[in-house]
Amino acid sequence: MIGTVFGGIGLFLLGMMLMTEGLKAAAGDALQRALSRLTGGVASAFASGMVTTALVQSSSATVVMTIGFVSAGLLTFTQAVGVVIGANLGTTSTGWIVSLLGFKVSVGVFALPLVGVGAVLRLLGRGRWTAVGTAVAGFGVIFVGIDVLQAGMASLSTSIDLGRFSASDVVGRLLLVGAGVVMTVVMQSSSAAVATTLTALHVGTVDLSQAAFLVIGQNVGTTVTASLAALGASVPARRTAVAHVFFNVVVGGVAFALAPAFLWIAAELAPAAPGTPPNGTVALAAFHTGFNLLGAMMVLPFAARFAAVVARLVPDRRPSITRNLDPSVAALPAVATEAARLTVMKIGATLAGQVRAVVDGRATAPRRGVAEMTAGALAEVRAFLGGVRTPPELVAEHQRHLQVLHAIDHLDRLAESLDEAPDTRRLAAIESLLPLAEISGALDLATAWLSTRDGAPSARIGEASARLADARRSGRLATLEEAARGTLDSGEALRRVDTMRWLDAALHHLWRCVHHLHGDGSEPPATDVFPDPEGVGSVDVDQ
Repeated sequence: MIGTVFGGIGLFLLGMMLMTEGLKAAAGDALQRALSRLTGGVASAFASGMVTTALVQSSSATVVMTIGFVSAGLLTFTQAVGVVIGANLGTTSTGWIVSLLGFKVSVGVFALPLVGVGAVLRLLGRGRWTAVGTAVAGFGVIFVGIDVLQAGMASLSTSIDLGRFSASDVVGRLLLVGAGVVMTVVMQSSSAAVATTLTALHVGTVDLSQAAFLVIGQNVGTTVTASLAALGASVPARRTAVAHVFFNVVVGGVAFALAPAFLWIAAELAPAAPGTPPNGTVALAAFHTGFNLLGAMMVLPFAARFAAVVARLVPDRRPSITRNLDPSVAALPAVATEAARLTVMKIGATLAGQVRAVVDGRATAPRRGVAEMTAGALAEVRAFLGGVRTPPELVAEHQRHLQVLHAIDHLDRLAESLDEAPDTRRLAAIESLLPLAEISGALDLATAWLSTRDGAPSARIGEASARLADARRSGRLATLEEAARGTLDSGEALRRVDTMRWLDAALHHLWRCVHHLHGDGSEPPATDVFPDPEGVGSVDVDQ
């Protein structure tokens, strides 16, 4: 009978894994995009986490995606807290599936045909139908597992005395909670542990009170797996694990204290389901959902403070400019590319600020230090992207990846030239030859967009770059004419020409950086004045 119970649990877990993998594969990146777009405020993040978990029947899958989004900078940690709380509530949907369908489904009439249909689709289907077949087969295997589990639990109930784990006293309740924690750790799935408890309740191995405290323990025990997985992981992963543990422990404590009231309410509401006996499995599913919902209502209004406390407990000491380059997201190409894009934008904003300081003649930190810092950050981005693959058939992702590489190339050239930036005296000498006010305005636009992503100033910056190129050409000719007439020292004339060329190249590289990072995928506009844009600063196009 022990073997039958383990076999039933194994079949249930196998069905859950197949269904989760199938649903994730069928949804593709659409699930990731939907989750990242829906997580606006904390309430929206909570709803996203709940719905996503209910759809894929895996809170772990939702949390893993969330960690990736936080690592990439697509979500704030406060939003991630909302998603985790929502995932905690969404995972209780498994209990409803088991309680409402699991004990009423005929394995021969319903479950086994589902397994057969799913297997055929898996073997003969094409594209997403293969993933759909996997999910359908997994759904069927879940009910086969429940049926086997019922048979094992029915035999087990005659040989195991749970009287010593009575829920009538505090010690017994604590022992039941501990047993629930152990069940989840051993099975590595709170859904399987809850399904096992529901089955035990259904066949009479435990009563509703005992089952309730087992479920509280299982709800807490699900954090053990996440905590172990977070050991040695990235800061966002550790923070998410800590938030998960804190929330579930708080919720577990509330549920433990209010269990009698929760059970009375659940037992009163449960008979509303047709054919459900009082104090049955539906009451337990309602209890599980109820105390998680209460916990969410308690924590969500204070999610920002909750996130701040966790952030202080798990500080992030990585350099802020490259903080989003988390290796854990490299397996998600779209997310990894976006992480690199946001990092390149930070680097671009830093370099744009340096160029603006040059134009203004303001004293800044030593440019050599800035150049070394940005060059090092760009090298980190290149190394990070070295582990990311976006196949050409995924057109949008591949194009975004390519555009980020283009932007890195332009910023590399700008960072290399930073040490050669002209001083205030040289700029004052050519002030009448170049539209410095317009250059400053274009640099402000570039810095603002790279810092905040508000608007899309690429065209305006491109126009300023084109006018600067025209002014550089005419200014170069005028300066060399002065040198030829003897009214200007030839060495000074060449230094002024170098200054104009540096400003022209700097603005051009920033324009191209903004153009590529904006990600519209368009070709360079006609105002691109350099026949070889990649050679700006080294190719003399004046004739």
